[in-house]
Amino acid sequence: MHKTMTDGARQYSPLNGIECLRVEPSRLLPSLQQDARSGLLASPRSMPPKYFYDERGARLFDAICDTQEYYPTRTEEVLLQQHAREIISQVKPDHIIEFGSGTSRKTRHLLDACEGLGRRLTYWPFDVCEPVLRTTGHALMHDYDWLKVSPLLGDYHAGLDELPVPQGPCLYLFLGGTIGNFDSVSAHQFLVEICDRMRADDSLVMGADRVKAHDVLHAAYNDAEGITAEFNLNLLEVLNRGLDADFDSARFSHRAVYNATREQIEMYLVARERHQVRIDALDCNIRLQDGESILTEISRKFSDESLQAMLTEAGYTLDRHYQPDNRYYSLLLARPTSIGSKKSEL
Repeated sequence: MHKTMTDGARQYSPLNGIECLRVEPSRLLPSLQQDARSGLLASPRSMPPKYFYDERGARLFDAICDTQEYYPTRTEEVLLQQHAREIISQVKPDHIIEFGSGTSRKTRHLLDACEGLGRRLTYWPFDVCEPVLRTTGHALMHDYDWLKVSPLLGDYHAGLDELPVPQGPCLYLFLGGTIGNFDSVSAHQFLVEICDRMRADDSLVMGADRVKAHDVLHAAYNDAEGITAEFNLNLLEVLNRGLDADFDSARFSHRAVYNATREQIEMYLVARERHQVRIDALDCNIRLQDGESILTEISRKFSDESLQAMLTEAGYTLDRHYQPDNRYYSLLLARPTSIGSKKSEL
């Protein structure tokens, strides 16, 4: 049963006409301390990639997107620029809800298409950072004087039960190839959560990176300027601050490799030497061997078949599959296959 647009979120903080709505979590997420205990004290060691994005990490990721080697961002942006008008013409949305909206840079292509088609709507950017939501909202409403922005403050990993469901056709956005950072079970669960909130006239636009030549994938995560390495190593500073730890980034190196069997990039922090790290928040020391690694991110890559299967299993029908001539990246337009039926779970 769908909630109205006033349910499931409460007014958080108005600023010059913009009201952030806090989307309350529908399930508890582990804290940094809990994730560190289960990941860093395990064998092999790992940490969730969400901790990359402190203020410096967010800036570094923006810089990664501008590197020559990192094709996903610019490829997705070109696809949106080329096909935004067709997408808006088909969906005819009254609302756009975007998961992990950031600065909404690529979303502007869809808003440009709305403007050109005379379509007026409300944009609901959903992200964890209130200052970015506010700043971006003001910038968008300045540049599109017809646009209403209703920012949603929260973490979509914590569930979507309290996400507003506005009246009228809604276009859900999940861009950036972020679905690849989920393992297969988590990706299925997230897509089902979205689908369960959709009505017959709603649609999903999702970006996904593709399986391709290994050297292209390797270069994208090992750029010549070393920005991805900085981004990865910055996680250690996040851990030092959040856990009162003494990781020394000089004792680690960045490594990103393509696992062809699993069709995914795996990013690691690798100890350059045998040493010990103190983590006061966990009241423990961890001893790292020379060459021992901490998995910090996976980025799954997809084929036509695996994309189709992922959508079908989560309850979607694929309407359009946009991709460049080199097939490096996919932009998918999908709709719920049926409404009101219980979605299957893996």
